[in-house]
Amino acid sequence: MNYINHNKRVYLLNYHTIWCPKYRRSILVGQLKIDLENIIHDTIKEKRGDIIALEVMPDHVHLSFSLPPDVAPHNAVKLAKGRSSNLLRKRYPHLLKMPCLWTRSYFISTTGMVSTETVKQYIEKQWDKAKKK
Repeated sequence: MNYINHNKRVYLLNYHTIWCPKYRRSILVGQLKIDLENIIHDTIKEKRGDIIALEVMPDHVHLSFSLPPDVAPHNAVKLAKGRSSNLLRKRYPHLLKMPCLWTRSYFISTTGMVSTETVKQYIEKQWDKAKKK
């Protein structure tokens, strides 16, 4: 376990989240995928968090991350989705044809029931599962 010791606090708060583009369209490819990864990295870093694993699939995003206890995980996800939608729709005009980039929903859980390493391996193997379909 990698406990974080900062400012008289010791914590280990890891989360796993998944979200999808509107209508689960397979649009997260190429340079758009790279730009999205950079936006997510910058957003989590801005919230003083660390990314454990990130995999952008063509039709969804898997993110495992840790945050300090004073940052609500839903705020980090909301900021990542909102900022990426705004920036990507400015850079890629074909996204403007969609009413919005992301669905309003997302999945989020703590990684307390399974080890963080298990979640990390699950996220990293997403491409293997996609190739088998």
